Amino acid sequence: MKTVILAGGLGTRLSEETQVRPKPMVEIGGIPMLVHIMRLYARHGFNDFVVALGYKGETIKDYFLNYHLRSSDLTIKLGTGKVAYSRKLKEDWTIQLIDTGEKSMTGGRLHRLEALLRPRGTFMLTYGDGLANVDVRALVAFHRRHKKLATVTAVHPPARFGTMSFDGARVASFKEKPQAGEGWINGGFFVLEPGVFDYLPDDATILEKEPLERLARAGQLMAYKHQGFWQPMDTVRDRDALNELWRSGEAPWCGKKGDR
Repeated sequence: MKTVILAGGLGTRLSEETQVRPKPMVEIGGIPMLVHIMRLYARHGFNDFVVALGYKGETIKDYFLNYHLRSSDLTIKLGTGKVAYSRKLKEDWTIQLIDTGEKSMTGGRLHRLEALLRPRGTFMLTYGDGLANVDVRALVAFHRRHKKLATVTAVHPPARFGTMSFDGARVASFKEKPQAGEGWINGGFFVLEPGVFDYLPDDATILEKEPLERLARAGQLMAYKHQGFWQPMDTVRDRDALNELWRSGEAPWCGKKGDR
């Protein structure tokens, strides 16, 4: 089963980083966000990826073209130019890097991939700027059971603000908003059937608007409720929080120790 990762947006809210590279290439612990996401799927046995490129897509192409070189020990025969790689990579992935237009919307990027994906049946889709510890195999099993066109992973939004109570001007208590108290939102990590392409007419289609709304009205959109870790990287604060989790050695999206 192929996994599509949307990696073409401008990332304007993280402009400190995205002026020079696409948002999925912003590093957490020295590793691009995109690679963290791929490793999550690969741990569950899904290692066939389609990366939907757009803004600064050449940066992503260059990174993966040189991935083997960057990650391996080398022996170079200068006389012939031959290079021998002496460290086997654990990432045995297939990655299709496809330009889906610099200005395409989320549904538009998927629309451009129809010819590739429709003949292959069920596929997965997620955003290139969010990390989670979703059980992908359980997600797929849930989708298979309900037999609808689309599954979205529902998550609780992360706490961003503290709540305070007052005694006059004095702060009587301060408490970080609990994540579970915020309801449910779209966390990405979709499983989709080819029939969803009937809801994606052109490049200007925003997946999260009319397509998902129409699927919901038709009874074709189901929610897989994920109670665990989920964190988008929308701002510098989000990036810094993810890096702090990485440095602590307790990055929830990495699975068991040794998966880093």
